[in-house]
Amino acid sequence: MAKKTRSSGLALAAQPSKPKVQSKASAARDAATAAKLVGLADGVVKSTFAGREPTIDVPTRALSNTKWNKSRRILEMGSAAQERELFNLSMAKKFMQTILHADGLKDLIEQNKTSSLRGMFYKGLHTIAGTKEKTFDGQEDSDGILEDIEVVLGSLREQLHVFADTRGNLVGNITIIDSGDTIDCRRMGTGGYGIPSICEPEIIQFGKCEAEFVLHVEKGTIWRRFVEDRFWEKHNCILTHGSGQPPRGVRRLLRRFSEEIKLPIYCLLDCDPWGHYIYSVIKQGSISLAFESSRLAIPDAKFIGLRAHDYQKHGLTDDVQIALNDRDIARAKQIAAYPWFKDHKGWQKEIDNLLKNGFKMEVESLITKDISYVTETYVPQVLREGEWLS
Repeated sequence: MAKKTRSSGLALAAQPSKPKVQSKASAARDAATAAKLVGLADGVVKSTFAGREPTIDVPTRALSNTKWNKSRRILEMGSAAQERELFNLSMAKKFMQTILHADGLKDLIEQNKTSSLRGMFYKGLHTIAGTKEKTFDGQEDSDGILEDIEVVLGSLREQLHVFADTRGNLVGNITIIDSGDTIDCRRMGTGGYGIPSICEPEIIQFGKCEAEFVLHVEKGTIWRRFVEDRFWEKHNCILTHGSGQPPRGVRRLLRRFSEEIKLPIYCLLDCDPWGHYIYSVIKQGSISLAFESSRLAIPDAKFIGLRAHDYQKHGLTDDVQIALNDRDIARAKQIAAYPWFKDHKGWQKEIDNLLKNGFKMEVESLITKDISYVTETYVPQVLREGEWLS
């Protein structure tokens, strides 16, 4: 009788995983993106063999190269670009970094795999032969190059198979289908559903939705208060947060809620220049990512507070006051001068009141009234009275 053999766990673990099956649309998109990356490299090679200096035209991601589209109510990127030259000492390193990351992105697409921003940093990180110079000084250096490649190719980060860390959660009266898995966001406990970096329709679909609006709060600490108080059940809504300035995944999902399900988006943010800026990014788009405004910005988003006049209206004490510093004041004036706020009487008054007060306030300051004042009194009152800025 033959002796029975037992498979080891190590042997099982060593089995190659099955390749991920792509849809025709996804495969076609990947082929188009890969062709753009090859085209970028081909341009460098052709210039070299023609005896010309290799260059890459990189659109300028700055306020000076953004324009306010008044009819669409979003920020858009202008036509200005910088020529990145290989033989220019001030540009050579960025040129090399661009080609290095482009090659890494092509590998990801060909293997039908994804990587995090952090992963891409390490994928391209090494010491240049014969020197003590590293290819990237840090992840911020790497992230900036990846954004450059996005605008050079006209391809979204998701099309390049790169994602950011999950930063933001959701709970409420909606069912979401995430990569084929059905997620009932009414039954997510206190942690909620982690909003992924990639929220495109081929990944995330919407199922049954009874919610009448979305309440987006700035920080997870306040979001947990709303979850614990079951605000989403009492007021039939969806609750989200983005851990400060929301990442692209959260903004994309909010945009889809607004555009596809026609849900109003209300934003509860701090009464300070940074809360105002976060609202600006959600509503009009960001300056550095103006090329993505058409898929991220939510022109109809509303700011429901905290407001400068809430200090007196809600009888808050001096304890909640955080004095404005020089940086706060300069930032407030800068935001007031944005074209989308410049001619808005409500926002001009709001920022003026903030500066006249001489202090800022966090949403958490409402806890000095009562632990659940923000969920049981403040937000219901603002929604009932329609006292918001848009």
